[in-house]
Formats: sequence, structure tokens, C-alpha cells
Amino acid sequence: MAETMQGLTRSARCAEIGKESIGREVTLMGWVQKSRNKGGIVFVDLRDRSGVMQLIFENGSIDEEGFEKAGKLRSEFVIAAGTVEARSGAVNPNLPTGEIELRVHKLRVLAESETPPFPIEEDSRTKEELRLKHRYLDLRRPDLQRNLMMRSRVTALTRNFFTEEGFLEIETPMLMKSTPEGARDYLV
Repeated sequence: MAETMQGLTRSARCAEIGKESIGREVTLMGWVQKSRNKGGIVFVDLRDRSGVMQLIFENGSIDEEGFEKAGKLRSEFVIAAGTVEARSGAVNPNLPTGEIELRVHKLRVLAESETPPFPIEEDSRTKEELRLKHRYLDLRRPDLQRNLMMRSRVTALTRNFFTEEGFLEIETPMLMKSTPEGARDYLV
């Protein structure tokens, strides 16, 4: 069951945390990418627009109800959690956050999700028709998010350049011909 966000604020994004944050209490929010239940321990890969962070739920370091919730996490659930610590197991050199993990003492499931119709991963081989039908999921893919962030940065740089050069950005109503079929004329 989804929980409220009341009193909860994100303190960092996944890729903003490094070894210097070890021991710090943080709140990350994002989508569950993968969940691996190993009995007394549950590993979850949490994804946000900046990257991926491994979360660890260990029976005894989180209350029984929280551990039960962690065992039921599935792909694309939205959660909030964590305390940063060095990885006790294998370091993942392929991830910027591969040397650290988040030990969870309290878990909030902010939104549950059905199993997505295609994997939310980079360079998806899913048919375009299916991806466009579920565009809200497709936009979570890392390659598309990078494109959107780049477009936003280019737009901001362009606006800043023109502002520094003394240009004004003015939005005017669009003037157009009368609408067909006798409908009422309008200005947007």
C-alpha cells in the first residue's frame, strides 16, 4: 500500500553520493530497477534520473514490517530510503556509486506499480509502437533522460545568452484566420 510523503524530502540524488558521504543519513527517492531477495537480506537497485544506487535491507537492521515490505518490492515501485556505507561485498566498477550502498533502516513505498510492459533500460529493443503507447514509462529510460536534460541545458544557455545580449523574451497571442465551420474566433 502506498504511503504518504508528508514530512519527507529528498536530500540527494543517487549519483550525487560518493565515498565522502559514508556514515551520513540521506533520503533517496526513485524507482526500483531490480530487487533480489536472498532470504535474510534483500538487495534493491534504486534508479533516479542521475543514476543507480544499491540499497540493502537486512533482517534485524530494519523493523519486521519494513523487511516484509522490502521483500515485496517490484520493478518501478517508487520508494524513499537510507544511510550511506561502504559496500561490504563486491565493488561494482561499472557504476559511479559502485563502492557504496545504502543500508535502509526505514522504508516508505510511495507508489506501487504493475509489472511494466517492457524493461526500463538503456537502448531498449522494444518495438517503438509499444514504447510510444506507454510514453510515460519510456521517458524514464536513461538514454532518453540524458537527451531531455541536454535539451534543457541548451535551451537555458540560449536564453541566458540572449538575455545577456539585451534581448527580451516576449510571448504574444497567436493571430490566426477564422476557424472553419462557423466556430467562434479566439485568441490564445
